[in-house]
Amino acid sequence: MGILSTLIGPATELAGKFIQDKDQAAQLAHELSTMADKHSHEALLAQIEVNRAEAASGSVFKGGWRPFIGWVCGAAFAYHFVLQPFILFGVAVAGVSIPELPSFDMGSLMTVMMGMLGLGGLRSYEKKQGLTK
Repeated sequence: MGILSTLIGPATELAGKFIQDKDQAAQLAHELSTMADKHSHEALLAQIEVNRAEAASGSVFKGGWRPFIGWVCGAAFAYHFVLQPFILFGVAVAGVSIPELPSFDMGSLMTVMMGMLGLGGLRSYEKKQGLTK
């Protein structure tokens, strides 16, 4: 969409120089200015259809990546916010010295997890409305 957006302004100016009819030039300028939006909309609709086909598939290899990512994010979240603090507390109480525990890039993890939770909320809404099984 970025390339189309940068070409729209110069193309509109160029069309205005060669087309004498002002109404026709205005119509062409409008069509050019909405071209990027139309293309973006069509691409999003195509991606929605791909997502719908993947989610409807019974195959683990096509539809199983979403649950896998969910479990990985959930395990990392549980380790970072539940397990690791308990381990550190237990080690401190016992007076044992251990090497530093691994930590995750929580910014990236939270971005993925929040996106999935948003999709999970939509899935729950679909189930409640009786749109899916």
